Amino acid sequence: MDMTDAWSDKLAIRELLENWAVWRDAGDWKRFATVWHDDGFMHATWFQGPAREFIRVTQEGMAKGVSILHFLGGTSIDLAGERAIAQTKMTISQRAEVQGVLCDVVCTGRFYDFLEKRDGRWGLVVRQPIYEKDRIDPVDPAVPLQLDTDRLAAFPAGYRHLAYVQTQIGYAVKRDMPQLQGAEVEALYARGQAWLNHER
Repeated sequence: MDMTDAWSDKLAIRELLENWAVWRDAGDWKRFATVWHDDGFMHATWFQGPAREFIRVTQEGMAKGVSILHFLGGTSIDLAGERAIAQTKMTISQRAEVQGVLCDVVCTGRFYDFLEKRDGRWGLVVRQPIYEKDRIDPVDPAVPLQLDTDRLAAFPAGYRHLAYVQTQIGYAVKRDMPQLQGAEVEALYARGQAWLNHER
């Protein structure tokens, strides 16, 4: 691949990934929809399904007061012609009441994205977060917080505090999401390589 073309593609992908976070968190749904291809699919702790449904349920959640925000770090992009895999360091921050105490949960990980260039436009085909570690803190540090330790320990280590909060507000949380290590993340890497090899 010509280096100029490669850098142009990587720049377009990076812009798309940054637009995802800004437009989603700002509730700019019309533009947010443009980062996906029509068959785009979103995986999250609390939702797995088509991107168009993810947009709908996210809107509904925000209207009910659900507060989830994203912050991005560095990105690594592997190109293979009209396909790419991007990994982007990120944090997911959710604010909610936990046993009557207003708290922030921060989960650190990576977005692992399957992308494709169709008709000259890059778009997301699959977004799969990798959950590496998380924590929970009262917004007011002077307020004591007592968690149910048995319930907390029942969730996967990489996102147990996030799952604790999300189940408390009524979401069903998927319990086999990829984490920093393990069979799930190794299977994800294999799917990514197959995507780059045009084997799927």
